[in-house]
Amino acid sequence: MLVRASELRLLDVINVVDGRKLGYVYDVDVDVETGRIRALLVPGEGRRLVSLFGRRPDIAIPWKRVRKIGVDVILVHLPQTTEEHR
Repeated sequence: MLVRASELRLLDVINVVDGRKLGYVYDVDVDVETGRIRALLVPGEGRRLVSLFGRRPDIAIPWKRVRKIGVDVILVHLPQTTEEHR
């Protein structure tokens, strides 16, 4: 299956460890020397709200943690998100 980077922004990112929806991809970290994707970037909680306080750090999901890219979802394996990003 061929997926464009712009299409990744439309897919929900779900952590298979706890079933939590992490959000949508807003950017992709690419190694310019090799052309390989290093990480998917998902906004931290509160990013969409107009607020100067309380925004969580963005979540960088290493490419090796991506388990499956489907038609409407990206499944990732991130065991550390249960407490760190709440």
